[in-house]
Amino acid sequence: MSDPRSRAAAPRAWLSWSSGKDAAYALAELRRAGELEVVRLLTTVSAAYDRVSMHGVREELLDAQAAAVGLPLVKVRIPSPCPNATYERAMAEALRTAAADGVRHIAFGDLFLEEIRAFRVAHLADAGFEAVFPLWGRPTGALARRMLDDGVRARLCCVDPRHLPRSFAGAEFDAELLERLPPGVDPCGENGEFHTFATDGPAFRHAVAVQLGATVERDGFLFTDLRPA
Repeated sequence: MSDPRSRAAAPRAWLSWSSGKDAAYALAELRRAGELEVVRLLTTVSAAYDRVSMHGVREELLDAQAAAVGLPLVKVRIPSPCPNATYERAMAEALRTAAADGVRHIAFGDLFLEEIRAFRVAHLADAGFEAVFPLWGRPTGALARRMLDDGVRARLCCVDPRHLPRSFAGAEFDAELLERLPPGVDPCGENGEFHTFATDGPAFRHAVAVQLGATVERDGFLFTDLRPA
């Protein structure tokens, strides 16, 4: 039997961390596969609000989440709104930090949006990195139920009212919610119908307790303020 100490170490990777269920499950799947070692989480944070971009999650909950999965965060602070050139400069600086960290792989929780994948692949290749998609192409109905069976717990923190009624804002992502989704809404919200904050799952050492705050409408979306419990 070969000595485990003689095996080459897995390549180091960063994981793009939205704070949602897909990123959380991607981390669990990457750890299970063991082909990459995720060493940091990469998150964009709105400098004006100290919240996760698009998801609207408080920074203190983001920090609690990172502690729960046992990984340090690299926070890319961007203005709101953020011009594309500003975003690209901020991400380029983050990638320079990743390269100095010995990282050549950036992982994402994307599921099936080809245009987004192509952008990530091309953008990272230009910078000398490889994009990794551990959940890519899985049927989202089956994937959503697999997440729940594996212990993923999450709350809907952002809802697009063009696709879902207000009653979904702040709801728990569970089997009942999947049954209530209107026809045409992706079970994982991959088309932007909703975004989540993951509170527990196979990648977590312990759950992140939250309580529901107010739901407000901003920029055409409904944001539910999640607070530390």
